[in-house]
Amino acid sequence: MTTVRDVAGWLEDAYPPALAESWDRVGLDCGDPDAPVSTVGFAVDPTDAVVAEAVARGAQLLVTHHPLLLRGLHAVRRDEPKGRLVMALLAGGVAHFCAHTNADAAAGGVNDALAAALGLTETRPLTALPEDPLRTLVTYVPEPDADALLDALAAAGAGRLGRYDRCSFTHPGQGRFRPLPGANPHLGSVGEVERVDERRVEVVLPPGATGRVVAALLAAHPYETPAFHVLDHAPLDSARGSGRVGVLPEPVPAAELARRLAAALPATAGGVRLGGDPGRSVRKVAVLGGAGDSFLEAARRAGVDAYVTGDLRHHPASELLAWPDAPVLLDVPHAAAEALWLPAAEAVVAARAAATGASLATYVSSIDTDPWTARY
Repeated sequence: MTTVRDVAGWLEDAYPPALAESWDRVGLDCGDPDAPVSTVGFAVDPTDAVVAEAVARGAQLLVTHHPLLLRGLHAVRRDEPKGRLVMALLAGGVAHFCAHTNADAAAGGVNDALAAALGLTETRPLTALPEDPLRTLVTYVPEPDADALLDALAAAGAGRLGRYDRCSFTHPGQGRFRPLPGANPHLGSVGEVERVDERRVEVVLPPGATGRVVAALLAAHPYETPAFHVLDHAPLDSARGSGRVGVLPEPVPAAELARRLAAALPATAGGVRLGGDPGRSVRKVAVLGGAGDSFLEAARRAGVDAYVTGDLRHHPASELLAWPDAPVLLDVPHAAAEALWLPAAEAVVAARAAATGASLATYVSSIDTDPWTARY
């Protein structure tokens, strides 16, 4: 039986909650984690129509990009919009899960979906997050004891690297030491220099595991006082972060890029707005799903020809375009850009369900949740 907790876990693996902004509220915020799931729906916003659709389609879990409970509630009342949604979800037996800024930052998330819709290649984050910090523990152990020590270190959390575990490196060498009076040596005699065929052992570990890994080393190592040291890795940029920068296969005029973008997005009343020269040749492009005027300067510093985002305000856009090296701006409807991510999130759940043998139906809502309904 597949549960809400199972599906939430699959989504959190793909879009780690730790990537969310500090002000955000992501994850399961409504429903029973242990309820069985046979149908999962995906939408940008948890609106009345989207929730009603989920109930009508027999979904037990609704996954949206935008949060239901971003700001705290002091009451859950049917005569208020948020309360009405919470009560409808609970009455319909539908749990709600949100992947918001964590899905923006994650590899394979919102921004990668937007970049893919434009055909961008060689993509990287506009502002990258650092790789998860790692350390390397180095120690020296007699050759016959190396495998047992590695087993103990792995059991304590060392040796995990990406999708691999028990990652280690060993190299032969000769250790030398002289036990002093009062020592209780595993090898050698007090007062005599001892030479031992040893292995240099190196294992990676997350900083949070250092204490238990060192404790495991001290418990499993045959020496009374083993030598070891712990090294911090230099921070490196990851494939995660805000926005994406990539290149088009061939340069196109900015107006053509705007037309391609409009064709790739769900139709909205607002459409795509262009700021700058429509005839400018565009090859290098930055994209950021959602509201992106706080990254205008980052886009300019990245040296892109065009910056695609949403919710651009008059003054920040005008001030950016006044720079001689400013990119063309393409302002897209907020929800439309983020809707491109929904099939990717659906694919994550479908793949995990298939891998576990779970029978699970999924759908992407076609309901337009953009708040603007007409343009005159």
